[in-house]
Amino acid sequence: MKIAILGTRGIPNNYGGFEQCAEYLSIGLVKKGHRVTVYSPDFNPYKEDTYKGVQIIRKVGLKSFLGNSASNFIYDYLCFKDAVRKDFDIILELGLITSSLSIIFCNHKNKVIVTNLDGLEWKRSKWNNLIQKITKTLEKYGIKHSDYLIADNIGMQKYIHDQYNRNSEFIPYGAIDTATPNPRCLKEYGLVPDNYILTIARLEPENNLEMMFDGYIASGIKTPYYVIGNHVTNYGDFLKDKYRKKGITFLGGIFNKHHLDNIRYYSKYYLHGHSVGGTNPALLEAMATNTFILVHDNQFNKSVVNQNAYYFNSAITLAALLKDNEILQCKVEFAKNNLARIDKAYRWSIVVNQYESYFKRILDNK
Repeated sequence: MKIAILGTRGIPNNYGGFEQCAEYLSIGLVKKGHRVTVYSPDFNPYKEDTYKGVQIIRKVGLKSFLGNSASNFIYDYLCFKDAVRKDFDIILELGLITSSLSIIFCNHKNKVIVTNLDGLEWKRSKWNNLIQKITKTLEKYGIKHSDYLIADNIGMQKYIHDQYNRNSEFIPYGAIDTATPNPRCLKEYGLVPDNYILTIARLEPENNLEMMFDGYIASGIKTPYYVIGNHVTNYGDFLKDKYRKKGITFLGGIFNKHHLDNIRYYSKYYLHGHSVGGTNPALLEAMATNTFILVHDNQFNKSVVNQNAYYFNSAITLAALLKDNEILQCKVEFAKNNLARIDKAYRWSIVVNQYESYFKRILDNK
């Protein structure tokens, strides 16, 4: 098959979730004999025309002139317009909102457009009411005009069906193999094994950081709390000011995977607050590194960890969990079950096979 992957900042991954998906999926499909092209913005630091057998097509990214949001719409349009003119069997869009206008208005007759929705972008609390309404409308019509849909989470699959009466294929996000545990790198960050609480997240309101911080403070426990993620943002500054001298340390972004694996593994608790849908890669990575997870109570997180975590929906319920040392008795069992779940359903080799199978079924029924 000839497959194009659109909607990301390109490969190799230098940014986040969908870029990681594009990298592992494209390389995996190439290894299975398919011709795969990934579209990339011209500001991606990798400048070669191929990466591990994957073809790369560059289009202008106007981020420095227009800002992220506006430039993403234009970049996605340029990629989509180019892809529909070529002879790809499958055009896979990773993410819906900024590609929705292209899907709606660009002629893609006789082309196969498969869209992976990601999460509920319109629910992000950083958007004002007008932007949320516009984003919800883009979601509606982007779904309507996509030929096929992929949901990486059972909760998202149910949402698509209930909200839009459309079927979608459930294909999860993948998890990467983890390093052998070794605590030596913890000293670099001032961490003591099994004596710290950890969150790894983008510092955005919908990730419920204030709820988790308030719950931690209300618990009165003395275990230090460390947060990994870029905090040099307006919201990051707000959080640092509000929670100054409260036992919470902002470590910033850490991009050394070996270090991250060990920081997760040796945490006492891992707090996960993501709430706006889709399968969050950070949750899979926590599961893959045997962490003891306390997670925000919503259908998206529940469909991933099932009963192998403790759930909170407020600062009060989280505080109660943190004060209850007896829950630690479940740590070994939960960690074992979560790792088994990763091995059964979330390894990239499994995910690649599912994408390949779905694409073949689409073309067989075309």
